[in-house]
Amino acid sequence: MSHPPPDLLVISQAEVEAALDLDELIDALADAHADFSAGRASVPSRIAAQVKQRDAMLAAMPAYLPSAGALVTKLVSLFPQNEGSPLPTHQAVILAFDPDTGRPIALMDGTAITAVRTGAAAALSARLLSREESSTLAILGTGVQARSHAHAFLRVRPISQIRVASRRRDRAAEFAAELQAETNVEVVAAASYEDAIRGADLVAATTHSPEPVVQRDWISPGTHVTSVGVNPHGRELAAEVVRDALVVVESRAAALAPFPTGSNDLRWPIEQGIVGEGHIHAELGEIVAGERPGRTRNDQITLYKSVGIAVQDAAAAALVLRRATQAQRVAL
Repeated sequence: MSHPPPDLLVISQAEVEAALDLDELIDALADAHADFSAGRASVPSRIAAQVKQRDAMLAAMPAYLPSAGALVTKLVSLFPQNEGSPLPTHQAVILAFDPDTGRPIALMDGTAITAVRTGAAAALSARLLSREESSTLAILGTGVQARSHAHAFLRVRPISQIRVASRRRDRAAEFAAELQAETNVEVVAAASYEDAIRGADLVAATTHSPEPVVQRDWISPGTHVTSVGVNPHGRELAAEVVRDALVVVESRAAALAPFPTGSNDLRWPIEQGIVGEGHIHAELGEIVAGERPGRTRNDQITLYKSVGIAVQDAAAAALVLRRATQAQRVAL
């Protein structure tokens, strides 16, 4: 069995988790998205090999983020049938290269980065778009992303209550108890998605549901909704939610591209003639840079629909690599 060359740094999942500071990551993602929207980063469309017998895929996501000195590619598998097993639905590795020479310099766990950066990007959208006094958070789903979102949103808004909802009420109760032990806010298990959403200031959809888990008449005026779920056979958001919201994405091109890059939540309402492509108000980076406004009314419904782009992985990997390199120097 061959081994990696001695100068290839290998960074474990535990080391990645220890290196990622949520506040630092949210700020780094803001910078990365501004660079992306300004055209300073190179992020080609995601490609994927389909594993049809498992309704799964293996995707490749390369990125060059010069401001962070990051040239990386992520290989990520999405196996939805892992849900409920010891294995996560998303598993990944990231290979970092020297942007000056192209030499591979580090191989790191990408599973933790995918989980944390996705929640952190949703929290960034909440910082940019939600009402500052937002205090009630509804989390739809109980997986890795649900936990990531809970911890990230606590960094950007004065959350006093988290409502957890799942298609399985027993799992919602278990997850609520876990979150309660991890945070200093009230966490309750809601009886349904509707019960969680009604009256919430923030709604974070993190499911693999093929049917909408967010309906328009459940959402109160002024709510900020985030959606990170992807399912080739369905969508998390009812079309009316998209229709009535100020819609923000990471990348217009990525969001509107065919699967495995784009979002049915946005593509299907466009194909049905409910909204046009111009209904997408802005990219995150345009709002960060002040090129487009965010929320303009207190009663406005805002929506961040995420498909995940590699600039997010590049920003997170750059933070991890910097910490790991510093630790290596100390050890020497």
